[in-house]
Amino acid sequence: MSLVYHPYHLVDPSPWPFVGASGAFLFTSGAVILFHYNDYRLALTGLFLIIITASAWWRDVIREGTHQGHHTQVVVRGLKLGMLLFILSEVCLFLAFFWAFFHSSLAPSVELGSVWPPLGIEALDPFAVPLLNTTILLSSGATVTWAHHAIIGGPAPISAPKGTQGSEGPLPSNGATTSSSLLSTPNDQRAPTFLGTDFRTNAVIGLLMTVLLGIIFTGLQAFEYKEASFAISDSVYGSTFFMLTGTHGLHVLVGTTFLIVCFIRLLSNQFTNSHHLGLEAAIWYWHFVDVVWLFLYVFVYWWGS
Repeated sequence: MSLVYHPYHLVDPSPWPFVGASGAFLFTSGAVILFHYNDYRLALTGLFLIIITASAWWRDVIREGTHQGHHTQVVVRGLKLGMLLFILSEVCLFLAFFWAFFHSSLAPSVELGSVWPPLGIEALDPFAVPLLNTTILLSSGATVTWAHHAIIGGPAPISAPKGTQGSEGPLPSNGATTSSSLLSTPNDQRAPTFLGTDFRTNAVIGLLMTVLLGIIFTGLQAFEYKEASFAISDSVYGSTFFMLTGTHGLHVLVGTTFLIVCFIRLLSNQFTNSHHLGLEAAIWYWHFVDVVWLFLYVFVYWWGS
C-alpha cells in the first residue's frame, strides 16, 4: 500500500456512474412506453439497474469512509457541501412546482370557472388525513433529532496512533469503527439522554421510530390518493396537486430508505459521536422533507381547498 501525502481521496475507477445513467435512461424511456403501450418491461429493467447502482455505490462509499479511512476532514467538508448543494437543487425543483400552483390558483382562468379549486373539483379535507400526516412527519423530525443527539452525546472513538486520522476524527489505526469504540467508554463519561446514559439504545429507538413513522406516512398518502375524488388529469388542480404531493412522497420514500441504511449501520456499530456523516446527511434530507411538507399542507391542502 503506497503512502499518501495529501488529505484528498482520489476514488478508484467505478462502473456505477455509467450503470446508473443507463438505468435512468431506460427507466424514463420505459415510463413513456408504459404510459402509451402499457408495457412495463423496459421501465422495470431501468428501475432494477437504479436499485443495483444505489446499493453497490452506497456499499463502496461506506467501505471507503468507515473501513478504509479515506474520508479525512477535508473530504468530509466536501461531502457536506455536496449534500447541501443537492438539497438546494431539490429546493429549486419544488419551487418550480409551487410556481405552477400559485400561477393557476392566485388568478384562476375562465376555463377553471374563475374559482379555486376549479368547478367540479372536491378538494380533500385538510383536517383529516393531511393533518394526521403533518403530525406524523413533524414527530419523525423530533425522533430523528433525538437519535442524532443521542449519538453526539455518546462516547468518543478510541484514539488512533499519532498521525492517523479517520473519517471525521480519530479512529482505530485500520480506519474501521469497531464495537469496542462505541461501547467501551464508562457510563459516567456519557452525556445523559432521554433513556439515561445508554446513548446507543436512545439512538436505535429514535431512528427506528423515525423509519416507522416514514412508512406510516407513505401508507396514509397512498390511502389518500385512493380515496381522492379527482385524478392527475382533472384540470390544472389535479396536475399540480399530484405533482407536488407525489414528488414529495417520492422524497419521503428516498429519505426512509436512507434512514433504513443508517439504521442498519447503527446496529453494526459504525457510528460514533465524531463519525456519522452518513446519518447527518440523512437527517438534513429528512428535515428538508419536513419543511416542504409544511408548505404543502399550508398552501395546497389548507389554503388551496
